[in-house]
Amino acid sequence: MSSSARSFTDIVRARRSVRGFVPDPVPAADIRAVLEDAQRAPSNCNTQPWQVHIVSGARRDALSARLLEADRDGRTSPDFSFDYADFGDGTYRRRAREQGAAYYRSLGVERSDAHGRHAAALRNLEFFDAPHVALLFMPRFGDGVRVAGDMGMYAQTFLLALQARGLAGIPQTMLGFYADVVREALGIQPEMKLLFGVSFGWPDPQGPANRYRMGRVPLHESVVAHDTPGILDEAP
Repeated sequence: MSSSARSFTDIVRARRSVRGFVPDPVPAADIRAVLEDAQRAPSNCNTQPWQVHIVSGARRDALSARLLEADRDGRTSPDFSFDYADFGDGTYRRRAREQGAAYYRSLGVERSDAHGRHAAALRNLEFFDAPHVALLFMPRFGDGVRVAGDMGMYAQTFLLALQARGLAGIPQTMLGFYADVVREALGIQPEMKLLFGVSFGWPDPQGPANRYRMGRVPLHESVVAHDTPGILDEAP
């Protein structure tokens, strides 16, 4: 394996969803470099449909306060549906439950502790103390699936660019539950739909939620090989 391929593999395999950050802001030049890398993500017909809002400083604090207020008032306004029941009762639901259980264990929150679990969920709206948040908006073309795919490729490139610089991020579906609040706070037109956000910054090595890591299923559970022998063989 070449050194460049090894370096890329190291970055990909080191990336993780971090849920605890130190408050130090990231230099503007580093944020710009991450954004320049992410801008190279592929998109359907080169539409480059992403509109990314980076929020920091006082605007970040004010946005967090508004999100927490909306949660207290029960004012959700998702542009896209989300329901754990949609995962069904099989493999996908099991994986989601395993991740949730590992997360709450890392925080010392029992399954029966409804208050503790809600408090942990609210950390999303505090951006896990990250100094910056990137909010990913998209136009709605057709059913939105292909645009959302483009957004996913942009977000992964963004996350890997963070990792390459010693930074970290956490994709947050929950931020998308308050799309109207975010649009109003940032002056965004209603035709732009909030898919999710990514809080980012320097990871806190002492953060309790950063002490666990989820594995990945073996290739044979995700990949079917058609006349491509050897790719699913276990490494020696």
